[in-house]
Amino acid sequence: MTDPKSDDFLDDIAAAEAEERAEEMAEYDDAELELEELRAERDALKDKFVRALADAENARKRGDKARREAEQYGGSKLSRDILPVYDNMKRALEAATPEQRNVSAALIEGIELTMRELLNVFGKHGIVLVTPQVGDRFDPQVHEAMFEAPVPGTTAGDIIQVSAEGFMLHDRLLRPAQVGVSSTPKS
Repeated sequence: MTDPKSDDFLDDIAAAEAEERAEEMAEYDDAELELEELRAERDALKDKFVRALADAENARKRGDKARREAEQYGGSKLSRDILPVYDNMKRALEAATPEQRNVSAALIEGIELTMRELLNVFGKHGIVLVTPQVGDRFDPQVHEAMFEAPVPGTTAGDIIQVSAEGFMLHDRLLRPAQVGVSSTPKS
């Protein structure tokens, strides 16, 4: 038979080993938990970083778009204010009779030169005339119907008179062309 003291000693060793293993497992579990927490924190920070990067890129794109639009359309208010100058000069040229043209040839020539220069400046800044012709179809995107009238020989929606030319600034409408439209029903 074995000595009961030695059995206690073996039990103490086994208990100490079990206790040591439990401490190691606890340390391992703590380290594993800490590692998982760090991984989760890393993933959260990475997600925040990617989102911040995407937000910065979107802000840059919005800024570029706003800058381009400001370059192209920033002068639209001034352009609209200058359009009546064009209209008045055109009316002055159209109102001049042949007699007046002979008497005031220099004045008429000055108005024509000024008109030509105004059109050059318009072209330089992307302003284009919208000049519908009688017989064209009415397009509500670029024309404004000032009146409707039944005119024989036309179909409904045909332009029968042009009151004023329209203007586009690049791809935007500054002022629609003012036209009269036929209301004659198709027969």
